[in-house]
Amino acid sequence: MTPDIRIGHGYDVHRLVPDRRLILGGVAIPHTAGLLGHSDADVLTHAIMDALLGAAGLGDIGKHFPDTDAAYLNADSLKLLEQVALLLLSHGWKVGNVDATVLAQAPKLAPHIPKMRQNIARMLDVEVERVNIKATTEEGLGFTGQGLGMAAHAVCILHK
Repeated sequence: MTPDIRIGHGYDVHRLVPDRRLILGGVAIPHTAGLLGHSDADVLTHAIMDALLGAAGLGDIGKHFPDTDAAYLNADSLKLLEQVALLLLSHGWKVGNVDATVLAQAPKLAPHIPKMRQNIARMLDVEVERVNIKATTEEGLGFTGQGLGMAAHAVCILHK
């Protein structure tokens, strides 16, 4: 019998504002601004959650963690990712791999990527080698290039 393999894609975007912490992949990163959102606004983790939920046919993070629910106000997105991982497991899905890209003009993210990978792998209960994270600038173009916000794309493979 052919194994059931699914691919998912996720995308998230948040505006940068003063007086907020910048959290990406569960890592607090020193910066002049943070991302605005109902939860901790971790665009990287949100994109990964949407990719995973989409691959499993289980909707998106708005369905599972609505921004109209006070329970998720300032929520730690890594904890939400852990809930997504448990949901996937309850439906028989295993994570094959995750590959994500953060679009941000600043700050430099490379020094923080190893910790982001460890955090995400731990929540998904997979080896770090199954989680890849990249960062890129947009060379001054668009809202991310102008430093107005950050975005992230993620793809994943799930299998049963």
